[in-house]
Amino acid sequence: MNSKKRIQTVLTVAVAAALALGAISLTRHLQAANQPVVAEPEQVASPVNQNGVLQYPANAPQLSTLRTETAAALPLPVSEPLNGRLALDENRTARISSPIAGRVLAVRAEVGDRVARDAVLLQADAPELAAADADNQKAVADERRKKLAYDRARTLLSHEVVPQKEVEAAEADYRQAVAESRRSALRLKNLHASGADNGRFNLRSPLAGVVVERQVTPGMELRPDQAAPLFVVSDPARLWLLVDVPERNLGRVQSGQKVGIETEAYPGVQFAGTVEKVGFGLDPATRRVQVRCTVDNADGRLRPEMFARVSFLADNNRRAIALPNGGLVTEGIHTYAFVEKAPGAFEKRQVTLALRGRDVSFVESGLSAGEKVVVEGALLLNAEMASHAR
Repeated sequence: MNSKKRIQTVLTVAVAAALALGAISLTRHLQAANQPVVAEPEQVASPVNQNGVLQYPANAPQLSTLRTETAAALPLPVSEPLNGRLALDENRTARISSPIAGRVLAVRAEVGDRVARDAVLLQADAPELAAADADNQKAVADERRKKLAYDRARTLLSHEVVPQKEVEAAEADYRQAVAESRRSALRLKNLHASGADNGRFNLRSPLAGVVVERQVTPGMELRPDQAAPLFVVSDPARLWLLVDVPERNLGRVQSGQKVGIETEAYPGVQFAGTVEKVGFGLDPATRRVQVRCTVDNADGRLRPEMFARVSFLADNNRRAIALPNGGLVTEGIHTYAFVEKAPGAFEKRQVTLALRGRDVSFVESGLSAGEKVVVEGALLLNAEMASHAR
């Protein structure tokens, strides 16, 4: 009996041990399955420095951090760009008000409409105009009557029927009638109207252009002393560009100088302008002088009140390569740029700056138009080249 019990005890212990080992193995298998897969670190492709040219293997990950642009020669500015504002050319702008009291019957022009010279902008009922026209017709009739009386008096004088003083009186009356007729005609001309005995007044545009503003509605009462103009008409073929120039740059700006203009509406497009007037006095608060330039806008792309970046150009038509400052590396007193000689091959080249700006600098020598130049990532290339030089 004792032997059977021992055998049963041994079997029980063996089964329990086997179950425990199986549970441990299963637990370890599940833990291994839940562990994240750790990727092997990617090997960074190492460039090769061959005779001053840094050569990267094809599809090297470092190339994704670089950006190149084709170098372009642009007119060299005399200073860094300044902020400016486009405005209407006041010499080609008319602010039109009514010269006579009345009531608006119809408005014939809207904002944005292109109108011709003498085009009707609005029609109004103006009783004063009818009175002015009646006065003119009365003056013309009186002039005609007194002209006949004067001619008759001269004829009678030639036959010695009337004395000389009657002829002189008739002549004086005729001259007064002529003056009155001329005054009434000028009054009608000042009102820009004629033959309007019904009191209908047409307000006309004194020049051809585009309606920029309209401050009138049908039924509105008109007065000659209104503060705001009823219409603003301007010729948009030429605009003004107003620039506040700092005192330190004033000596580099003069009348007739060319300017380059860039706007947010047309990125990468440079418009041309010319300095027309340089202000006389400085603003005591900003220490700046306002400079007025004229801009040709025959295509109508530029609009008044646009903001612009303005570069005053050198008089001798010098040109230089415009390069973002992110593409330049300074070492000591020298400045360098990187040129892509071939796909993945970059040459470090010393350049000479004609002007260093806040965002963009102008390279006078060391680069040629048409070359592909690194504009982003130049510091990475410089660090790689320095490490391979050691």
